[in-house]
Amino acid sequence: MQAFTGADIFDGTIRRRDHALLVQGGKIARIVGVQDIPQPSRITALDGGLISAGFVDVQVNGGGGVQFNECPSVETLRRIAVAHLQFGTTSLLPTLITDSLEVMAKACEAARQATLQKIPGIIGLHLEGPHLSVARKGAHEAKFIHPMSDQDCETLTHLAHHLPNLLLTVAPENTRNSQIRQLSAAGAVVSLGHSDTDYHSARAAAEAGASSVTHLFNAMSPFQGRAPGMVGAALNLPGLSAGLIADGIHVSVPAIQTALAAKRGPGRIYLVTDAMATLGSDLQEFQLGGRRILRQKGRLTLADGTLAGADLDMISAVRFMVQQVGVTPEQALCMASLYPAQLLGKSQQIGQLVPGANADFIHLGDDLHIRNVWQNGQLLSR
Repeated sequence: MQAFTGADIFDGTIRRRDHALLVQGGKIARIVGVQDIPQPSRITALDGGLISAGFVDVQVNGGGGVQFNECPSVETLRRIAVAHLQFGTTSLLPTLITDSLEVMAKACEAARQATLQKIPGIIGLHLEGPHLSVARKGAHEAKFIHPMSDQDCETLTHLAHHLPNLLLTVAPENTRNSQIRQLSAAGAVVSLGHSDTDYHSARAAAEAGASSVTHLFNAMSPFQGRAPGMVGAALNLPGLSAGLIADGIHVSVPAIQTALAAKRGPGRIYLVTDAMATLGSDLQEFQLGGRRILRQKGRLTLADGTLAGADLDMISAVRFMVQQVGVTPEQALCMASLYPAQLLGKSQQIGQLVPGANADFIHLGDDLHIRNVWQNGQLLSR
């Protein structure tokens, strides 16, 4: 048994002082008062700060100098996971944006093999496309976008049965509600995104089983008084959660504040990085499908200025939410850990510090910078 003391502990619900986090066999045992630490225990005394659950990022395109689309392999996924770990992300969904059928097949097999091999941090796959709207394609290549066929749906249903977590971003314009229903029943998490659909169509998709919206405010029909669009659906429909890129570039501070005030639960707004190859590297540009992606002043763009992912890590998103948006540290931490874990239906395993969960946790200073990261109870060498 190992006991971590000296820091406040936020388990995802309650922040405790003068308590110890007990870890055994790579799992959370329990949280006890310091006077109740069982003996014998190996005590790790931390110097103040806060212990919280490791982050869960469901939209990760790359990191550590590599991009999943450009090299969809197990080794790429390993490098991406290692790059994100230093920023507190202990569980992630590698994300493939719209690409050729050949690249998609390789990515699906890489994710399957990575989960079978239990590559630390890789917990499944996010396919962002190709069943999107060309009208809201963003940086996705239009030539690969197409409606979901019956065969596509069967392939994705099979994939959902062979991955621990499968997240699918689809547009209602190119995905039938019967397909959303089938995929949700198979265990996939269906998220609406890159769509110009109206509110009523988004609501019908949610009623069919969609449970999330991908990168709120970006690449979707906007909110208007007579046409609330997908933004309105994301905020008004209780069953929809919504991913948020909190960098001040993809969404402004007033828009984030308004969204948080307007969101009807139990659906939540959760943080994603939408990170690219630049995370954890000094890359100033890279290739995506033969196109140059430029890194300038915190932005990643195509040559024409179209945003292409984000130059963001999760702990920076947490700090932004606290320092710029004005939420509490506990709320920001839940947005980066518990809420995405709940979206996946895995909050007893990841995203909070409860008995039996993976011993994935971080130690933060009072300035919300990461001091240390533990994954499966093992300290990350820094």
